[in-house]
Amino acid sequence: MVTPIRRPRPRPRTRPSSRPSTRRPAFSLRQLTVCFGLIAIGILGIGLMVRTGLDSAAGHPVASLLVGLAIAVLIVGVLRARTRGRARRTGPVSGLPEEEAAGFVVAEPEPVVEDAAAEESVRVEDYAALDAEEFEAAVAALCERDGCRDVSVVGGANDLGADIVATAPDGRTVVIQCKRYADTHKVGSQDLQRFGGTCFAVHGADLAVLVTTSSFTDPAIEYAEQCGILCFDGTELTAWTTGTGPAPWD
Repeated sequence: MVTPIRRPRPRPRTRPSSRPSTRRPAFSLRQLTVCFGLIAIGILGIGLMVRTGLDSAAGHPVASLLVGLAIAVLIVGVLRARTRGRARRTGPVSGLPEEEAAGFVVAEPEPVVEDAAAEESVRVEDYAALDAEEFEAAVAALCERDGCRDVSVVGGANDLGADIVATAPDGRTVVIQCKRYADTHKVGSQDLQRFGGTCFAVHGADLAVLVTTSSFTDPAIEYAEQCGILCFDGTELTAWTTGTGPAPWD
């Protein structure tokens, strides 16, 4: 039988001692009585003023007008004072005096950082715009992204049929030949024969892969199956790039 263990609740954070105390003063009956008394005196005074103005309005219209203007100015002044008081209370840090609130900086939201792997991966629609060397570099980047070690691009005039040599995550030596062809240009059996003559004997491949942006002819596929070469067409390359399909060594 497993006895549940109740985790202690975290203690609430306390403010640093350097900040001034913001505790409210204790309730005082004396102050409350004085406050109500002042309010009553103010209301009584205003009532007397209004009554006097009304009594003298018939015989002294100018005086009554002045009294009315004075009352209006008094009301406007009170409203403006209340508005300013609210603006001060709603400063940068609500509930703190201006001197204390001035020391705080409102934190801005952190920018959203997109997945670095997604940015580094080559977009599928960009493969057609790459030249041969750029396409080889793009495939090499995919190898590094998916855990290969010692990835090197060896393609060139004297590459002897290999464009990329790498060590797969499971330790096998992977040799890749890259063919950036248009959709209408299929990889033929001659391309597979040139690659098959060197990938195992010269480069010591444990896994030989021919990656293309297009597709393969039937004779090329038959030759690849006989020699143990993996054919990776444009559809499989797209799945590998987007992470929806396996890498060649998987």
